[in-house]
Amino acid sequence: MAKTRKPSNSSLTRRRILAGAFGAGAIAALARIGGGTSFAEETGTGTTEATTTATAAGGTLPIPDRLDPTVEDGVSVFTLQAQTGTNTSLVSGETINTAGYNGTLLGPTMLVSDGEPVRFDVTNSLGEATTVHWHGLHIAPSADGGPQNLIKDGDTWSAATTINQGEACTLWYHPHGLGTTTEQVVLGLAGLLIVDDGSDANAALPTDYGANDVPLIMQSTAVTSAGAFATTNATFTASASTVKFLVNGMSATDETPTLEVAYGRVRLRLLNASITDSITLALTDSGSLTQVASDAGLLAEPISISSLRLSPGERAEIVLDLTAADDAVTLRATVRNTTNGTRYTVSMLTVSSTATEAADNLPGTLNTISDIDATDATTRTFTLSNSGATMLINGIAGTTMEIMDANAVMTTVGAIEQWTITNSSTNIYHNFHLHDVPFQVVSIGGSAPTGANTGWRDTIEVAPSTTVVIKMQFTDYSDNEYMYMLHCHNVIHEDEGMMLGLMVMS
Repeated sequence: MAKTRKPSNSSLTRRRILAGAFGAGAIAALARIGGGTSFAEETGTGTTEATTTATAAGGTLPIPDRLDPTVEDGVSVFTLQAQTGTNTSLVSGETINTAGYNGTLLGPTMLVSDGEPVRFDVTNSLGEATTVHWHGLHIAPSADGGPQNLIKDGDTWSAATTINQGEACTLWYHPHGLGTTTEQVVLGLAGLLIVDDGSDANAALPTDYGANDVPLIMQSTAVTSAGAFATTNATFTASASTVKFLVNGMSATDETPTLEVAYGRVRLRLLNASITDSITLALTDSGSLTQVASDAGLLAEPISISSLRLSPGERAEIVLDLTAADDAVTLRATVRNTTNGTRYTVSMLTVSSTATEAADNLPGTLNTISDIDATDATTRTFTLSNSGATMLINGIAGTTMEIMDANAVMTTVGAIEQWTITNSSTNIYHNFHLHDVPFQVVSIGGSAPTGANTGWRDTIEVAPSTTVVIKMQFTDYSDNEYMYMLHCHNVIHEDEGMMLGLMVMS
């Protein structure tokens, strides 16, 4: 059954998704990358439920733990701890500083249902201030996790909301401090937040986490000669730096991870968590991929694609039909820098199945996406540019809260707006991420959107000398103190000023 996006809280019945236990190979691989005992293991909180009806995936690919909440007065409480760690296996002879949530690299996956009251309790043990932003989550600005929600070292910050997406979607969480996002994200502070909308269409897709529903957190990174993760393009390309492509924390540069499922079809939730690089995915045999979701919701229908490009912060969901394959299939990643020059290509994952029967057909219709009527919309223009290493939006470098306050974009609840975003650079790629609400694409380079760009988006690439037009409606949440953000999600560019505040007033 297709579904129309709702602008306010839904009352759908909470449906928990079965968890998948780790295969032995995945546990070993995660131990090699993560190192140390997880916070959940140490405290007994946030444990992973055992599979009851699903057969857990095997192979060498680490699959992030599922973090299950405690329940307090009907509220699902998820406990996270941002903490530091080290890795000695990524580059021989180097001890590299890392960070993660409830562990030393990356974070657990949280599964929630639309209409579910939740609270995120985040303790900061990093030794420096941080924030946690719920990327793509429709949430009040006071709980959004932007630069105003700074968590001092040793403190615990709580963000409470009722899940109010109106869509099944793959979201993620990561730091969003002013000027510190790059240095914290690159250490490995990233995890997934998966929303189930209770729709028949989503239920018809693979939904057994860790069995036939698997996240792929992709990070193009490099380790400098000083034994630290590169945080600039210059250190990325330095001859002494060692380039690595990580998938769920495992280096695909050194060994292609494997995923073995017991089902004829597997859903892969893709996240480009790189600080600067775009990633283009394709099958090594040039076969077709089936995409079922963009970064903010299910598509209207499954689409067949030959490749999939994700800029930093973007997500997508694909479904692989494995019973139609004669053998295992391998996904290849081509990684490009901000001027679209190829850094490298790597075989990032080999997927196989032990299923002997063909899977049921995918639904022909996944979602009803109602077009936003922008006839009387407020229009705005944003120009992305740079002055040397300083990155600008409309000539403004948002590097302090004072600048953010003085130049905040002002709108109101209920407002429909249409924004024209132009990349004035002739060689630098940017992208654009909007907090609070998803948007619809009106045009790219003057042409109507196609494929996944006809779905709900919250992050989109803006190529050099290109204009992208988007439209959105601001709903539900307002505040006269806390603001949302709009920015480039190349987090190096974000830290260098390509960010503005957004105030939604009542």
